[in-house]
Amino acid sequence: MRSIAENIERITASLPREVKLVAVSKQQPVEYIAAAYEWGQRRFGENKAQELAAKYECLPNDIQWHFIGHLQTNKVKYIAPFVSLIHAVDSLKLLQAIDREAGKQGRIIECLLQFHIAEEESKFGLDEREAREILESPLFKAMRHIRIAGVMGMATYTEEREQVKKEFRHLKEIFERLKRNHFAGDPVFREISMGMSGDYELAVEEGSTLVRIGSSLFGERNYKQTIE
Repeated sequence: MRSIAENIERITASLPREVKLVAVSKQQPVEYIAAAYEWGQRRFGENKAQELAAKYECLPNDIQWHFIGHLQTNKVKYIAPFVSLIHAVDSLKLLQAIDREAGKQGRIIECLLQFHIAEEESKFGLDEREAREILESPLFKAMRHIRIAGVMGMATYTEEREQVKKEFRHLKEIFERLKRNHFAGDPVFREISMGMSGDYELAVEEGSTLVRIGSSLFGERNYKQTIE
């Protein structure tokens, strides 16, 4: 457990003050999360709705839970009562489900629009045209229980640093265009979620405000990672 605290201290010390760490705790045991919490970490990211709901029940209630995976509309109900931020919204249908379930809870849930910035076809995400269509839709404008808090993206898994930086820079440019054209003067629209264990330093250089780090905190996993 000591190494978890040391890893968090090392990584947070390397981040600018304005950049927030999301500790990716997916498939990690509760005791590992508790160790990070004891050190002072409060933001944790999960990618399975029912696993997240189970952890929420047995961990301190001041944790800010972030949902970072591909969210199915029929799973929103499991996390709507408590989730702080949903990172990977890639359709109007999903926004409608979040708005509906948040309304049942009397909550407003902050969301990030996920953009496809990588060359890999396996990644989820919107392009700018699709995002504009959502934001200009009467259905979106009628929503009262969601707030768009920024953007999220995943770079290509590659050793080519310049390619990764270019993709992160592209996401920052998308953020700036959306801010200018759709969210001018809106203080809620503020986050750029990009950067994982292997590339978060590059993401910070290109303007990330939220980095999603798992293996560098909790150790390597022995399964294929989908998002972190």
